[in-house]
Amino acid sequence: MRTFGLIGYPLTHSFSKKYFTDKFSRENIMDVVYENFPIESIEYFPKLWQDQTSLVGLNVTIPYKEQVIPYLDLLDDAACRIGAVNVIKKMPDGRLKGYNSDYYGFKDSLVHFLRGNQPSHALVLGTGGASKAVVCALEDIGISHTLVSRVSDTNKIAYEDLNTSYISKSKLIVNTSPLGMYPKVDTYPDLPYNALTGEHFLYDLVYNPEITQFMSKGKSQGAQVMNGLPMLVGQAEKAWEIWNEMG
Repeated sequence: MRTFGLIGYPLTHSFSKKYFTDKFSRENIMDVVYENFPIESIEYFPKLWQDQTSLVGLNVTIPYKEQVIPYLDLLDDAACRIGAVNVIKKMPDGRLKGYNSDYYGFKDSLVHFLRGNQPSHALVLGTGGASKAVVCALEDIGISHTLVSRVSDTNKIAYEDLNTSYISKSKLIVNTSPLGMYPKVDTYPDLPYNALTGEHFLYDLVYNPEITQFMSKGKSQGAQVMNGLPMLVGQAEKAWEIWNEMG
């Protein structure tokens, strides 16, 4: 029996467990199981592998996509470049290797979302592990970006600095923060939403609820909106591909 799973904290609502359990059943994949492992600290990571002897692959979510890196033996080139890991594979020799499938899930779903209407500039809300994969994908597609966080520095601006000029030149806005995620569904990024138009695309990496406040406020201004489900499906399928590659 091969065991796969998800680490993060808390894991109140896991997309991955249901997705992979349904996938195993639908595709008649035998002798596999997917479990949630809500560890309160990344320090418990080595013990998890010791206790779960059948564990061969993990997904990684908030808040450990960056914290887990020092505990790994190897990093895939993309994960190294991004600086965040959301897939871990136990290699044949027992070493643990980190990958980033968020990059592939976001990039493919974004191209589909834009439908050829590629903007020149984007705002990326949040600076956590997910934002790093988003930024990398945007760079590879050819879209420049500005990072937005609660506090500004040389690499990012603060929400309070956002004005209609930023919104006007940034036809793509990607929310990589957990704002609006269940159960705190009434929260949303602090933007001048009244500056949005029908030319804007709002991509929320949050998928629960299906329509976040961020998306709803954008939609009321005529903007095109999408939640994070297509990205999640894409990154999950890429993770499965990684786990089952030889070597």
